[in-house]
Amino acid sequence: MKSWKTLLAIFAISVAVPLFFVIQYRSVVWSILLVLWVAAVFAGGFILLTRLHEKEQQALLRSFEQAAIRTLNHHRHDWMNDLQILYGYIQLGKIDKAVQCVERIKERMNQESKISKLGIPSLVFYLQSFRTSGSSLELEITVDPDIQLDKLSPEDGADLAAVIMQTVRAYQYSGRVSWGDTRKLLLTLRQEDTDVIVSFEEDGSMGDPELLKQQIYKVVQGKRMKAEQLHPSQASFQLRLPCES
Repeated sequence: MKSWKTLLAIFAISVAVPLFFVIQYRSVVWSILLVLWVAAVFAGGFILLTRLHEKEQQALLRSFEQAAIRTLNHHRHDWMNDLQILYGYIQLGKIDKAVQCVERIKERMNQESKISKLGIPSLVFYLQSFRTSGSSLELEITVDPDIQLDKLSPEDGADLAAVIMQTVRAYQYSGRVSWGDTRKLLLTLRQEDTDVIVSFEEDGSMGDPELLKQQIYKVVQGKRMKAEQLHPSQASFQLRLPCES
């Protein structure tokens, strides 16, 4: 944004000089020079803006690639831990423990599969990479297998993803937590008739429920979805988005 403002300022100043001479002397020569100068400034500005845009896109791509690498490394680390635990149970002959471990792995795989099929890429990436953010907030996600977010319009899908991210962020920075402690937020996505329901259930102290309520209501302001507090004295909220216009 600052770069764009700087370029506009340079453009205005550079045009002001020949424009002054045109007004002062009312000469055809200065008028021609002004036209040529403006054309040159536009051409130079276009080249600079194109390069600036390319740099911004490259920076955004690098940021995305780094986030993707962190997510993959985190998932790989989790799978290696699970496999080591499973291998340990097998070596010790604790078959019942090994079976329980396999069931936990299957459940997590099933859950991640449901998240990957939500149909909104930005939301899928955010939910799957949240654990790599180093937050003190632990996000536990439950997805209804019947939910169909891919049927939402692109605008509603983008709004829903943005509201979920901002709501999680509001929980993330609400209240205080001791060093090394974590708080848990239960995020549920489900379908209710023609409406998409997103529930946020606190598990532990999330700070001031009234302040959190104000932040969440502000997030949905101007959008088609509605927010409501599930329990007056708790920081538990629900978002409702009609799928039909």
